[in-house]
Amino acid sequence: MGVSVRKFGTLPTGEEVKIYHLENKSGAYVEVLQYGAILVKVCVPDKNGELRDVVLGYDDIQSYEVNGCFFGAIIGRSGNRIENSRFFIDDKEVVLTENENHNNLHSGPNGFEKKLWEVKEISEGQNSVDFFHISPDGENGFPGEFSVIVKYEFTEENELKILYRGRSDAATVANMTNHSYFNLEGEGSGNVLDQEVCIHAKYFTPVRDSQAIPTGEYALVEGTPMDFNSPKTIGRDIEADFEQLKFTGGYDHNYVTDNYAKGNVRSIASAYCKESGIGMEVSSDCPCVQFYAGNFIGEEKGKNGHVYHDRYGFCLETQVEPNAVNVDEFHSPILRPGEEYSSETIYRFFTK
Repeated sequence: MGVSVRKFGTLPTGEEVKIYHLENKSGAYVEVLQYGAILVKVCVPDKNGELRDVVLGYDDIQSYEVNGCFFGAIIGRSGNRIENSRFFIDDKEVVLTENENHNNLHSGPNGFEKKLWEVKEISEGQNSVDFFHISPDGENGFPGEFSVIVKYEFTEENELKILYRGRSDAATVANMTNHSYFNLEGEGSGNVLDQEVCIHAKYFTPVRDSQAIPTGEYALVEGTPMDFNSPKTIGRDIEADFEQLKFTGGYDHNYVTDNYAKGNVRSIASAYCKESGIGMEVSSDCPCVQFYAGNFIGEEKGKNGHVYHDRYGFCLETQVEPNAVNVDEFHSPILRPGEEYSSETIYRFFTK
């Protein structure tokens, strides 16, 4: 029980990377890496009381140094895509580093997921660890020195709480998220097409084409394969003859979740696996969530000798809309000096 630490590996610089083990009284636990503040393991009981690791990842630091799929990664400063890698703040153009189709994806190359974070605080009482990082002014083109703390907390109720706090000395974009891939049958168990997902959202943001930049409008999910207001399996409609799904090879879309109000943490989504009996409820104060069905995992050598393929995990990434900094009608991700960026997401695991 509590927080323990051990060595995970060594970077080419010679720096040692530690991993933090947060365990509750039941024996369930999560593990978080100092490198990238990456979520490496979430081991929770199935319907028979056996622990299953329900997130995709790697066994060694070398794989996390590559991590093209962003397994478990903290994404910052800006999650998702910014069109043409540019935007304006106060009539001044900001040009970012391109890393996907002339766009900026997940803040560009060598983002927060490739940095060695400082461990700021370990709390045995809260069963938590705080990671601290400073992104310098101009990193990948983003203005302002951005200081951020990410807290991971694992409760006795098998809730994984992720809290983000940040400040900048110049107006910038702040839209952080966690890019974990979940498989509630257990990592490496196969695809997730038979697992159920529910997303509390009347609208999603349709994309223009395969580059997955939103059109700038909200579209109703009702009557389309995008509707997850009632639980349904991921695979039920994923191959439907529907243009939005064809653009992105399956689900990879932003949902505008119900009952958003600044600072209001509410249930926005859930998932369930009948085989394991493991369920997951997602709560957040973010206005949106990106649902990604792992369409482009490819072939990845993961944990425990497992090889992951397309749709072996799904993501529910809390955030504002993709490219929101360029769309006035979307929720603004602009953070100004003197303001605090604050966001919270909770993944609660249960059995039924």
